[in-house]
Amino acid sequence: MTDIRFWVGFSLIPGIGRVRFQQLERHFGDLEQAWKAPAAELRQAGLDRRAMESILTGRSRISLDEEMEKLERSRVKVLIWPDPAYPSRLKEIPDPPPLLYLRGTLLPEDEVSLAVVGTRRATAYGREVAEGLVSDLVHSRITIVSGLARGIDSVAHRTALETGGRTIAVFGCGLDHIYPPENLKLAQAILEQGALVSEYPLGTLPRAENFPRRNRIMSGLALGVLVVEAGDASGALRTVEHALDQGREVFAVPGSILSPASRGTNRLIQEGAKLVRSAQDILEELNLTMIPRQLEMKELAPADEPELALLKLLSREPTHIDDLYRRCGLPVATVSGTLAVMELKGMVKQVGGMNYVLVREAQEAYGVRE
Repeated sequence: MTDIRFWVGFSLIPGIGRVRFQQLERHFGDLEQAWKAPAAELRQAGLDRRAMESILTGRSRISLDEEMEKLERSRVKVLIWPDPAYPSRLKEIPDPPPLLYLRGTLLPEDEVSLAVVGTRRATAYGREVAEGLVSDLVHSRITIVSGLARGIDSVAHRTALETGGRTIAVFGCGLDHIYPPENLKLAQAILEQGALVSEYPLGTLPRAENFPRRNRIMSGLALGVLVVEAGDASGALRTVEHALDQGREVFAVPGSILSPASRGTNRLIQEGAKLVRSAQDILEELNLTMIPRQLEMKELAPADEPELALLKLLSREPTHIDDLYRRCGLPVATVSGTLAVMELKGMVKQVGGMNYVLVREAQEAYGVRE
């Protein structure tokens, strides 16, 4: 059984990120052995002098038991790569966080989610559009992911809660620091209908350099990213860069050519982002238009054309999503969205590494052969 104490310990050591975690895991087999290893063995693991000294210094001053007690007092859970509860979509991005600190709950249905981002200085137009789009997305059972920032992020979270939906806030600091501080009540409300997550350990302050890295988690958790308003230098555009690197869909709301708050979104549309006039544009692009009805049905609904195409390619043996893209001839967004819906309907199951298998009941219902 994996002891998360050592994952927490390494996360507290400066300079130990994804690459170092992977080096240590590969060499030692588990992080407990790495934590206890002498300097010579750390050197054999391929660590440079700086990383090695950081580990030796860090573990001499860190009490793992005290850190675990601190997490328990703060009601913070830890999800690590090997944990089945670690979000499968996030695990597949180029730079997944080795561990996630979590308050609240992550549910299977949160796999069907959309990141909603935008400027901190939202206009009346941006707020109105964000409220309308998020409300309609929530009615279609889409979980809203955002960053708890001022402006569009706050509007997205608040609207999701008021509409009775689920929402996830991704922090650029430890979960014991609510930033901005005026969103304390909003963060507390999110705990009731979603989750607060961060890759940063407790005690980490909201430093400016943390937020661009935080954005990759927002896009990584979601099927796509919706940008409501963004200026030329908006941080929301960094989220778009991560989304493109991760193969996520990008959606943008058009605005006045005279408005500085719409310069970034209008440019995204010029460069190929999907222009959004209504939530239906997003749902159709991701093939999620039938989710409410599908979730309410007690028996398998008749499969639509994309589902039938994928059913022909799936079996009880794992098939990677990239193979499905190549073989079915459907757009990437359609395949991702359809698999998410099929998983909710109990037709397929993800078995790790973005590999999918056909559930036996679906195999029998649709007469699919092995």
